[in-house]
Amino acid sequence: MVKRERHIFIVSDSTGHTCELVVRAALTQFKTTEVYLHKFPDIRSVEEVVDLMEKAQRLRGVVAFTFVIPELRRTIMEEGIKRAVPTIDVLGPVLSRLQDLLELSPMAIPGLFRHLRREYYDRIEAIDFAVKHDDGRNIRTIGDADIILVGVSRTSKTPISIYLAYRGFKTANIPVIYKRPLPEILKKIDKNKIVGLTVDPYRLKEIRAVRAERLHMSPDDPYINLKSVQKEVNYALTIFKEKGWKILDVTSKSIEEAATIIMELLGKRNLN
Repeated sequence: MVKRERHIFIVSDSTGHTCELVVRAALTQFKTTEVYLHKFPDIRSVEEVVDLMEKAQRLRGVVAFTFVIPELRRTIMEEGIKRAVPTIDVLGPVLSRLQDLLELSPMAIPGLFRHLRREYYDRIEAIDFAVKHDDGRNIRTIGDADIILVGVSRTSKTPISIYLAYRGFKTANIPVIYKRPLPEILKKIDKNKIVGLTVDPYRLKEIRAVRAERLHMSPDDPYINLKSVQKEVNYALTIFKEKGWKILDVTSKSIEEAATIIMELLGKRNLN
């Protein structure tokens, strides 16, 4: 069978990705036709609609469109009738049906799906960053972080980092080890990105004791010795104050509560 050449115009007041996806999915059922797709994204004026419809008329094409702006939807359908150009309203019937069912009017704002998709990928990128910069790893690129958490072991640095990443912030965390200097790169980073986490030594000892038991550590190990824990906490606090970093006491605070306070301390607004 001889393949027939046809032209389909993908037209949208946004990226046109949704329209293209639907058209390509449908085209899998038409193997005998040679189809050329012409994309026209970000169409926002009647003049642009008229111009592309003239092109479609010359090529005897078919126009598939996703317009949320009512005026553009009316224009493209009117031009289609006038020029005998077939038009396919990919989004209109869905919007109309939902409007009836939900008893609401669509906002008619182009690009909302693109915005939501960008937020999704921003979150994925932030979570990936947090995982790669956990516990002082990949220190050379820590300057790309939106938020940096610093604290001794078991001050919830990792779970808070992941929660903040879910909120869209690239978060890194660095451990404070007693009598060991922090990475030099922190001196070059804006202190308004950094928050020092502290906790009540008695509570920290209890938290560490649970882990120590699981790891079969000696009861005399400095990791869970109260005096050693107190020294660690005080050592970290001294550094935080010397550096002028904001400090958050995470004692008795949930991960969500601590993350919210950190966002407030740094004047951050999450993606939600």
